[in-house]
Amino acid sequence: MPEPSIQYLVLERTDAAHNIARYYVLSLEPTLFAEMALVRRWGRIGRAGGHRVEFHETQAGATEALQTWLKRKLRRSYRLTGASKRPA
Repeated sequence: MPEPSIQYLVLERTDAAHNIARYYVLSLEPTLFAEMALVRRWGRIGRAGGHRVEFHETQAGATEALQTWLKRKLRRSYRLTGASKRPA
């Protein structure tokens, strides 16, 4: 069974006039139990922030959740600043 690829998205929201400097990271990572995890990390740029892990039985389910969070963040004025995908 091939190892699933890791997808990693970095979003930022900055507005000097309102002292806003935030980041949001979304990544898809395989678990030890043949599931996929959507890992979300967030906080102020330059500081430690929070994180949350959501487990999904399939890569399709995890990808759908990632796309939902991406749309949500883009609506809130975050912009995509980095992305990577490792081939399987």
